[in-house]
Amino acid sequence: MIELEGVPELVDPVMVAAFEGWNDAGDAASTAVAHMEREWKGEVFAALDAEDYYDFQVNRPHVWLDGGVRKVTWPTTRLSVVRVGDSDGKGRQRDLVLVRGIEPSMRWRSFCNEILGFAHELGVEMVVVMGALLGDTPHTRPVPVTGVTSDADLATTMNLEESRYEGPTGIVGILQEACAHAGVPAASLWAAVPHYVSQPPNPKATLALLNRLEDLLGLRIPMGELPEDARAWQLGVDQLAAEDSEVAEYVQSLEEARDTAELPEASGEAIAKEFERYLRRRDGSSDAPGQQSSPYLRDTGPPRPPKPTGEPPKPDSSDESDDPGSGEGT
Repeated sequence: MIELEGVPELVDPVMVAAFEGWNDAGDAASTAVAHMEREWKGEVFAALDAEDYYDFQVNRPHVWLDGGVRKVTWPTTRLSVVRVGDSDGKGRQRDLVLVRGIEPSMRWRSFCNEILGFAHELGVEMVVVMGALLGDTPHTRPVPVTGVTSDADLATTMNLEESRYEGPTGIVGILQEACAHAGVPAASLWAAVPHYVSQPPNPKATLALLNRLEDLLGLRIPMGELPEDARAWQLGVDQLAAEDSEVAEYVQSLEEARDTAELPEASGEAIAKEFERYLRRRDGSSDAPGQQSSPYLRDTGPPRPPKPTGEPPKPDSSDESDDPGSGEGT
C-alpha cells in the first residue's frame, strides 16, 4: 500500500525519471534529474525498498560518518516533488514528480508497477523517462536528443518519433512500455554521448536533455552553471583530441558525416524554434530568482532567425535540428 502523507495535492503533475546504469551513458540523464532536484530544492517523499530490487554485490551500499555516527546509504530509487513555472513567465505553475535511482537488478515488472502506483496516487498526467546512450557523434556538435513514444497520438501532438526499436532494452524502455499498457501517456528522451569520451560527467549531454525537456513540457528550467560546465567539458575534450592525430582525424570524419546527414534538416522551422528559446532565455523579466539569463550552450553563438523571404536558411554548424538522429529508443 502506498502512503503519501505530507504530499500536497499536485497541479498538473508530470513524472520525470532517470536511472543510473546501462541507460545512462556519461551519467547524463541521472545528472539532469539531480540538477532539477537541486535547483528547485526538491524534497524526497518516498523511496522504494532496496531489498526488493537491488543486488548489493552489484550496487554496493555506502557507509559514511554523520557527526561521528556511522550510517549506511542503500542503493534505491527515490521520489521527490517540485513546483515550477511555465516558460512564458505568465505565472502558471505545475508540479514535477522527480524519480531518480539505479536500474534495478531484479523484479523489473514489480518495480515498474510500484512506480506506476505512485503515479496513479499522485494523479500524474504523463511520464517522461530520460536516458543516454553511446553513439557515433562528435563532441564538437550539438548533442542529438531523440524523443520517442509508443503512443501514436502522443507522437503527433508532441512532435515525437513513434518507437520502432527492436532489441535489448533497459529499465527506460520497460517503464515506458509499462506506462503504455497502463494507459499512462509516456515518452522517453535519449541523448547520444560520443563513445570515445564516455566517462562521466558529460554536462553537455545533461544540458541538451534539459533543453529538450523544456521544449516538451513548456517549462523554464534554471540551468545554473551547466552552460559553463559544458563549455569547459568541450574545451577539455578538444585539447585531448588535439594531442592525438588519429583521434583528431576520427573526430573530423564524424563531423563530416554528421553535417552531411543534417543538411536537409536545417529548416527554417527548426531554426525559428531555437531562436524563440534564445529570446526566452534573454528576457530577464521571466527569469527565476538566481537564474542566469544567458542562452544555453551553442557551438558558435546564438541561433539565427529564419530569412524573411521564406527560403530555408543555409545550414550552419551552430544550427541544432529537431530530428537529432537515431537513438536506441525503447
